[in-house]
Amino acid sequence: MRAGTFVYPWDVVGDPAAPDLLAGLGVAQVTLASAYHSTRALTPRHPRHRIVTAEYAAVLYPPDGNRWAGRGLRPYEAGEWAPGDAYGEAADALAGAGLEVHSWVVLAHNSRMGADHPETSVVNAYGDRYPWAPCIARPDVRTHLVELAVEAAVRPGAAGTELESCGWYGFAHLHAHDKTAGVALGDREQYLMSLCFCRSCREGYGEEGADPDALAAAVRGALEPVWAGVAAGSLGAFEAPALAWRLRCARALQEAAVAAVRAAAPPGFRVLLHADPHPHRCGANVGTDPAHVLALADGVVTPAALLAPFAGHAAPATVLAANFPVVTGMGGSPSTLVEDAKRAASEGATELRLYHAGLASDADLAAVREALRALG
Repeated sequence: MRAGTFVYPWDVVGDPAAPDLLAGLGVAQVTLASAYHSTRALTPRHPRHRIVTAEYAAVLYPPDGNRWAGRGLRPYEAGEWAPGDAYGEAADALAGAGLEVHSWVVLAHNSRMGADHPETSVVNAYGDRYPWAPCIARPDVRTHLVELAVEAAVRPGAAGTELESCGWYGFAHLHAHDKTAGVALGDREQYLMSLCFCRSCREGYGEEGADPDALAAAVRGALEPVWAGVAAGSLGAFEAPALAWRLRCARALQEAAVAAVRAAAPPGFRVLLHADPHPHRCGANVGTDPAHVLALADGVVTPAALLAPFAGHAAPATVLAANFPVVTGMGGSPSTLVEDAKRAASEGATELRLYHAGLASDADLAAVREALRALG
């Protein structure tokens, strides 16, 4: 199977050995970040640094001033962690080593936008704002994300793109000095804590036939047992309209983003979404309706354990990329990649994605190299 790996520009820029090292792993493709959220990242082999701190969500290339002129929401340029056209410099170096470069675009995950424009954020049923999570129900947010998708995806030399967070973000978020694990929140509780009650969403629930105040009260009531250590309850009659509104918003963003990227891209440009097959889920792998998203995009990138629902709706040309963590220190298992990849292929995977070559140790990369050689 064709394999690819994720990389940041700062893994490559300033390290002349990086492109050949990546090509030597046996991957055909590198998914290179062009628009990315804030992070603190290890660079185990870079000759100039070991830690890169990306202080806020930014584009990793110079944004087009004409495209963004007069807009209230616009992308932030990166600081010293990715100065100038870091994406373009890294892409050129990777292509020079024979690797196919695809852009990696993070959309609805932006803490600085939430700080600068608090009205754009998701607001939970208690009135708490999530500044890291732009509300995709807002027309201004959706317009911004579609424009960002086009600019960040269709970079010079890119053969395709992978759109992450192209849908709802929610409660779950890695945050500095996080103290939210005192009460365990499972899948159901995460969903309830992620339902938005900003003005746009309140209007949307009404369009679906649900009184927003009554829905918010139902959410708080369903969560009340959780704070005592008991599982969340049901929303009763509010379950269907709440999910219908969120699915409608997610579909609208995904349809608009994919269409706009395709309109701007050259022929053969491939558009994939990082996706989860359960519509209520949110985060980097956004909740989707598998039939809808596979009729829309060229395919999905999804954790290997979630392949089956997508495989049931795949056409012959559909890309189903099984995403495997290969950084041992982050819970990955490069030593089992051969058997894991074979299992994924039997379940419908057409490609592999390996997260993440820039973060991996030398030992992890050696295991990846051996595994890809064994897989042929």
